[in-house]
Amino acid sequence: MNIDKYEENSLIIWLDSFVSQIWLPNNIGIHAMLTVMDKLPSIKLGEFTLEFELGPLSPELQEIARKELRETPELQKESMERFKELLRAETDLKCPLDNDAWLIRFLRPCKYYPESAVKLVKNYYNFKVKHAAIYEGLKPTNEKNIFEQNILTVLPNRDQHGRRLLIVQLGKKWKHNKCSLDEIYKGCVLYLEAAMLEPTTQVAGAVVIFDMDGLSLQQTWQFTPPFAKRLVDLLQDAMPLRIKNLHIINQPYIFNMVFALFKPFLREKLKGRIIFHGTDRKSLHQYIQPKCLPDCYGGTLQLPLISGLQWLELLMLCDKEYEAINSYGYNK
Repeated sequence: MNIDKYEENSLIIWLDSFVSQIWLPNNIGIHAMLTVMDKLPSIKLGEFTLEFELGPLSPELQEIARKELRETPELQKESMERFKELLRAETDLKCPLDNDAWLIRFLRPCKYYPESAVKLVKNYYNFKVKHAAIYEGLKPTNEKNIFEQNILTVLPNRDQHGRRLLIVQLGKKWKHNKCSLDEIYKGCVLYLEAAMLEPTTQVAGAVVIFDMDGLSLQQTWQFTPPFAKRLVDLLQDAMPLRIKNLHIINQPYIFNMVFALFKPFLREKLKGRIIFHGTDRKSLHQYIQPKCLPDCYGGTLQLPLISGLQWLELLMLCDKEYEAINSYGYNK
């Protein structure tokens, strides 16, 4: 794959979508959602338009899907039929079996093995039942505070591999007396659920940057073993999204106290994807090229960053979609 060509094409697509609203043939983007909408939700930010990327895969991503996920039209059709058959046998589980985009959402991270996809679906919904206090009624309009705190954001661009970039700032910007860790967790889940809708993200995956600059001793006391276990269980077993790397940057020495809570729950695969950089920007740039990062991380990104409130405005337009997501699962 020619990365430079991919980046050039991606930038053109992004700029085109910012400058003018592009409605895809036959509303293909709309069909990636569970709810019926006349057009994709979007908001104007000056001369830019912010919206989800729900269009079809680029030729480059189609090739990645074929090589890494075994995705071909023939196998996709065959796996979907078997997947539906297996899900119908789960009589206490309500799923949108008539929504092909939803089925593919779970098949892709399982490389089109239907049995593995069923296990992922069951894990996904069992996890929501186990943590019902977190997931009950989870939608953007109920979680305004975390976005107002502006400690979570998704960059408007992707990295050089087409991955989504989520930044979580848990140091000096986090006022723990105004925003709990559970609220931060909920905000991350809302972003991840939105990312799961995007075909490009389903294939390329996502990257999370934890910026721990200014983490205080008081803040470290907010972390508990149950919280650590919930987050690790989500990432390892219950999230149908390819999390490619977790980058820890600007961490002070006391961060070791926090990470010690997570260690017992980490399996080797996820442990190998956690990378510690401190303040070494060259280390971070080995994984994410500078042109994909804002200047605060030694980057040269030219696109404007999106604030938490701006993301909230867009996500709130999708409240009905989150309600639809919440309507499926195990019978209560």
